[in-house]
Amino acid sequence: MIPRYSRPEMAAIWSPENRFRIWFEIEALAAEAMAELGTIPRDAAAAIRTQGAPRVANITQADLDRIDAIERETRHDVIAFLTWLGEGIGPEARYMHQGLTSSDVLDTCLAVQLTQAADLLIADLDSLLDALRARAIEFKRTPTIGRSHGIHAEPTTFGLKLLGHWAEFRRNRDRLVAARAEVATCAISGPVGTFASVDPRVEAHVARHLGLAVEPVSTQVIPRDRHAAFFAALGVVASSLERLAVEVRHLQRSEVREAEEFFHPGQKGSSAMPHKRNPVLSENLTGLARIVRGYVVPAMENVALWHERDISHSSVERMIGPDATVTLDFALVRAAGMMAKLTVYPDRMQANLESLGGVVHSQKVLLALTQAGMSREDAYAAVQRAAMATWTALGTAGARDFAANLLADPAVAARLDAAALAAAMDPARDFGAVDAIFARVLGT
Repeated sequence: MIPRYSRPEMAAIWSPENRFRIWFEIEALAAEAMAELGTIPRDAAAAIRTQGAPRVANITQADLDRIDAIERETRHDVIAFLTWLGEGIGPEARYMHQGLTSSDVLDTCLAVQLTQAADLLIADLDSLLDALRARAIEFKRTPTIGRSHGIHAEPTTFGLKLLGHWAEFRRNRDRLVAARAEVATCAISGPVGTFASVDPRVEAHVARHLGLAVEPVSTQVIPRDRHAAFFAALGVVASSLERLAVEVRHLQRSEVREAEEFFHPGQKGSSAMPHKRNPVLSENLTGLARIVRGYVVPAMENVALWHERDISHSSVERMIGPDATVTLDFALVRAAGMMAKLTVYPDRMQANLESLGGVVHSQKVLLALTQAGMSREDAYAAVQRAAMATWTALGTAGARDFAANLLADPAVAARLDAAALAAAMDPARDFGAVDAIFARVLGT
């Protein structure tokens, strides 16, 4: 995590203070469950709660330094925390961590942190969805050229472009909700997961109070396929962000200029060239997406642990947990702001759509000729001849547009007169299904 790409709300989830508060809550809940079962004295569980809660709630930098000092000696983070916590609880502290392993605390805490992070990311997605939906409706019938391979294909609307991104991010929201559910799992099962030293009812109690599910079979650690699925979902969201960012970057190119990121008063695009208005936000999103995707493979590789546990996954998760969620959180918020303020140029879209002399209507002419009795092969050849003649003569003196080149071809003129050709190339025909698509996607 670096401050430039971190929002305080997400960074706080991964702070030592939050981690230690979750650790304490796990220990306190486990002790309370054990007290109910008669495994430890009730007054011990009460002391752990009443003495420990204010200690972790008001943890200071001096406390963090003390825990670090203990860890330097013990070389064990959970023991260091328990030692520090016990210093403020007294003799009853000996009843903490009864029958638990470090993984019980660490894995359950990570589940809580990942669900907290997922909740923020889902809220971020909702904001981006709102922005995309509003702009899609705003430009529902704004004509623009659709491109395949970067080349003009057929007309579409800018609203339909944005609606496609909305639908993709709506799927991403579903994926993230599912990933949250999969990773929201608690394990309080003791060494190698057999419950030999802790009653399964303790695990159920902790899980219920933390809003987690019980891991059906833990091997001392929660199986890492769950975490792999979580980070894979983050990677898909990041890829969708890049697709949106690349679209904006292309539309802002000088040769296109159909849309651009909002340029703030006083903003500078280049230290050398005062005229520059660069797509810095979408380029930044492209880079951040690469970072988030880069964490997917390590998460996948964490699945294969030795036997009931090893800690090869631990160092990976200490890095990718904070970094992937913090980075994606920042990127989603940035994308929502970018789309909400995106500057759109409908006149430029129309000019680009018309810039090739009408050849973008070639398929409709092809269909009209086949319906008029021409074979598909002959119709394709005739339409392509007219399209290539139009394309190669663009910008030259006396150049004819697509319709004129078509009517100059005797094979075409024998099948379609000027009125029939104009009807076939009517731009209104391109958008007859727009309302139906919006209704299908948005339900309105």
